[in-house]
Amino acid sequence: MKAIKLQKIVFLGILGIMTLIYIGPFLFSLSISFNADKNVFDWPIEIIPSDFTLDNYKNVWKDLPFGKWLFNSVFITTIQTISNVFFAALAGFTFARLEFPGRKLIFTLLLSSLMIPGIILLVPKFIVLNELSMINSYGGLILPGLVGVTNIFLMKQFFETIPKDLEQAALIDGCSYFRIFWQIFIPISKPALAAVAIYTFQGSWNEFLWPVIVSYTEDMYTLPLGMASLRHELLTDWPLLMAGTIMISLPTLAIFIIFQRYFVQGVSSSGLKG
Repeated sequence: MKAIKLQKIVFLGILGIMTLIYIGPFLFSLSISFNADKNVFDWPIEIIPSDFTLDNYKNVWKDLPFGKWLFNSVFITTIQTISNVFFAALAGFTFARLEFPGRKLIFTLLLSSLMIPGIILLVPKFIVLNELSMINSYGGLILPGLVGVTNIFLMKQFFETIPKDLEQAALIDGCSYFRIFWQIFIPISKPALAAVAIYTFQGSWNEFLWPVIVSYTEDMYTLPLGMASLRHELLTDWPLLMAGTIMISLPTLAIFIIFQRYFVQGVSSSGLKG
């Protein structure tokens, strides 16, 4: 019994240390965001600021085009999340339930594209969008992220766990494949759809590299790019920057907390849950 208790204590201690390592930077950023002193790195560092203030959060809205950046991020993320959920589910259903020539070859080619480092595709994507006059526009920011191969793979794997009896019964009743997809498969695929939505939302909301490449005017900045523009070599308003960063992180945290049950089910599901 003593050995078991000791193991639990050691295990909990390791978990506690790992938790501090992961949330430590977030707590430090949160502390800085409430600090009125610009020299936040002077020693000794104060975890709880002696000059506590909410002015940094007010100034984010007053001194910066934060509202415009917020609109851009919300607009882009919403469209990309909805399009990924729909198109990934539609493609996943097609590969999982329909028989057509070249199905396995096409799916294999799609999976093979995952082996190509994303950074290699930046130049070709930029050239194509430049030819389409979509640089520094919502189209240029949104189009490359309308659907992801990983999401298609996830939905295909989930749809393959659904019994074929449902599909065959619907076909006997005269349902089209799209009606089967929309009215039967989608309602019972909430865990997988939630996983796709969370993955896409997080990736799109925090995307930095692509907006840097295709956006060159401040009115087209997203929140991560806008916050990064406040970082200067000689002088940086760290409390203001951290306040904006904390505000950016809250939507992702809220989405994950609300949908984490579906997220875990979608990732771990190997069959229908009763």
